[in-house]
Amino acid sequence: MASSKDRQRKLAREKLDRQMQKRAVKQRRTRRVRAGVGAGLAVLLIAGGIAWLGGVFDSDPPTDPAADDICVWTPQSAANQPALKDVGTPPTDGIPTTGTRPLTVTTNQGAPITASLNLTTSPCGGESMHYLASKKFYDNTECTEITAFGALHCGDTSGNGLGGPTYTFYNEDVPTVPTPDPSTSAAPKPATPAYPAGTVALISDPPGNNGSQFLVFLKDYSPKDQAQYPIIGKVTGGQDTLTKIAKMPTVANTNGDKVKPKDKILIQSLTVGDAVAGDAPAPAPSASTQS
Repeated sequence: MASSKDRQRKLAREKLDRQMQKRAVKQRRTRRVRAGVGAGLAVLLIAGGIAWLGGVFDSDPPTDPAADDICVWTPQSAANQPALKDVGTPPTDGIPTTGTRPLTVTTNQGAPITASLNLTTSPCGGESMHYLASKKFYDNTECTEITAFGALHCGDTSGNGLGGPTYTFYNEDVPTVPTPDPSTSAAPKPATPAYPAGTVALISDPPGNNGSQFLVFLKDYSPKDQAQYPIIGKVTGGQDTLTKIAKMPTVANTNGDKVKPKDKILIQSLTVGDAVAGDAPAPAPSASTQS
């Protein structure tokens, strides 16, 4: 029999699927309306008549008000998971779904690292970061790893891989990795890396149960199999700091993996600004182009 947590996750997944379908319908409807605006009055009247006959402008059928929520925050128990930190839950409505949010990470390693969070592709990831930053969740926490694939791992408040808030949410913008050729069992090399240097992404264990932990890629990376880290933004500044961190030696952690930075990388503060209109900017020049 499935556990209550499994059932809770299944229901949340189904609810998110419904919301994503509804969002797609609204976006298609908006595009159809906009397409008719510039066609002239006569064409607009004809198109409007056809649309009216076709039911394009019919009101949406009654739905559960909760279905209008943009994001699904699945509760987690701090009593059962003592590494979690309870700071409440982000809102479920009024969440921006276009534009960007500015992210600033001030560390003890040099100039602040800045990034742009993409709210069009990752509204929930952006909202979660904004909410946690408003609670000073990340302040005075360490970045615990420089991973074997070349990414700085931060946001683990426990330092043991289990830290986070008392909620999780599902993946949004996970890149597609080319599938292996059955005749050779080798994956074709992608034209562009799945995670270019400067990418900001979420990381969770198991994948798809995102919380506070995130990655900043110090070099280009493309996994050999399925990608696991949903992208939420791109670095826009602080490249000298990232270059310094990329060259930092690592030592073994408590599990024996040589991924722990030799020198402490402390997040002194992490802030996320208000949403602004416009597309996400291109990432800053990479700290390393090694794959």
